[in-house]
Amino acid sequence: MSDQLSLLPEYLTGHLQLTLLALFFAVTVSIPIGIAVTRTKWLETPVLGTAGVIQTIPSLALLAVMVPVLASLGLQSIGFLPALIGLTLYGLLPILRNTVTGIESVDPALKEAARGVGMTEAQQLRRVEVPLALPVIVGGVRTATVWTVGIATLSTPVGATSLGNYIFSGLQTRNFTAVLVGSAAAALLALLLDGLVHLVEVGLRDRRRGLLTAAIAAFCLLYAYVAITLAAPLLRGGDRPIQIGSKAFTEQYILADILADVIRERTGLATEKVASLGSTVAFDAIANGNIDVYVDYSGTLWATILKRPEPPGSRTEAIEVVTEFLRTTYGITVVGNLGFENTYALAMRDEQAQQLSIRTISELIPFASRLSMGADYEFFARAEWTSIQDRYDLRFDKERTMDPALMYQAVAQGTVDVISAYSTDGRIQALDLTVLEDDRGAIPPYDALILASRRVSEQHPEVLTALSTMVDTIDAGTMRAMNLDVDEQGLASAAVARRFLADREQAASAPSAR
Repeated sequence: MSDQLSLLPEYLTGHLQLTLLALFFAVTVSIPIGIAVTRTKWLETPVLGTAGVIQTIPSLALLAVMVPVLASLGLQSIGFLPALIGLTLYGLLPILRNTVTGIESVDPALKEAARGVGMTEAQQLRRVEVPLALPVIVGGVRTATVWTVGIATLSTPVGATSLGNYIFSGLQTRNFTAVLVGSAAAALLALLLDGLVHLVEVGLRDRRRGLLTAAIAAFCLLYAYVAITLAAPLLRGGDRPIQIGSKAFTEQYILADILADVIRERTGLATEKVASLGSTVAFDAIANGNIDVYVDYSGTLWATILKRPEPPGSRTEAIEVVTEFLRTTYGITVVGNLGFENTYALAMRDEQAQQLSIRTISELIPFASRLSMGADYEFFARAEWTSIQDRYDLRFDKERTMDPALMYQAVAQGTVDVISAYSTDGRIQALDLTVLEDDRGAIPPYDALILASRRVSEQHPEVLTALSTMVDTIDAGTMRAMNLDVDEQGLASAAVARRFLADREQAASAPSAR
């Protein structure tokens, strides 16, 4: 618990920054547009309709689509900016709708009286309609506040620090303490901000000036804190830390910690981890220079980035082709292979595999129509799945997409019969799963490759030298054991990384000690 609480200031600050700034921009945009709608009636349908359409887009999809859009504009494509824009868009509808509703609900007799005493339309709006509509408008802000706090937890896959870091990493590593801390902190923050907006609402409605002043003062303090924490890194100046990215599963967290420690120890440069990125988000980030280092897999790059429909002839061919393509197309350096392959694999309970006498994917074919399969979020849309279907003509009774951390539990409990496992996942052994042999070679090799951005190559060649010391240092058994320590033993990925490096250093110094 203490390890998780030590991360709370950073994650909570990031969450507060995103939430309050998104609310500020949503209010700034929505209220003027809402007022304009009440003055030009034909605007109501297209404006509210557009805001409604935005609201129907799944929040994670809206945040993710910001990455390529911003990259195409040459802007920061991961991290704070895409999350801020996505959250602002999500906050528009309730404020906009309540602004229109509040102003249109003002008693027509009061409007007529205002005109009767000679008020212009602008004076009528400023002195009568907006003051009377304010409690309704603030009610919309209150709704937007709670929504924004909740949706901000989904900012993690696009590289923004938030309380979602707890939730995404906790789910993947089965660290339910982290999930609990993140969820509880988000709930408390939502209650706090909702309570403050409610005080503003009550102060306006009941004309309680003291209550209104106190609530506004509290918001001013929160915004001052956000401004200071956002400005602090800019005021410090200096070179940007070496940013190490990781995707959203256990192995990536461990490898990011290992690479960060190696870079710090061998170069003295500061490092910063950007965790739980989506697969394509991570690659786009290094291609655009938003992160500097991360580990990707030759098969993923072959199928997703190079878009090769057929598997390579060999592991060596895959690495050579990928290395040359990334260097010439994106300026990305493939430092080398860490020494293990983590390939996609079909796995099922050992007991069921023995009962059906299944050891290869080919032997699965006659039974597939009676079985269900679970896979991670992207597997069924990947080229590897298309290749498997083409070569084996597999057709399952049901195909279920689920969180990678939950699909192992699902197959162990019999909720699904087959899963798209990762070959170095320690849970394969812990849960007595059988990995089916890809006897027709449908799945490409997945060697773990260290990638470095153009910025690292040009400005920090010493980082490449430090990273090269990790080439061919981790075999599949070692990686599987480290994954198991996190997933089953509950150890922190940083602790597992430190132990690996300490053991490696001890082994390297052993001959000289004799």
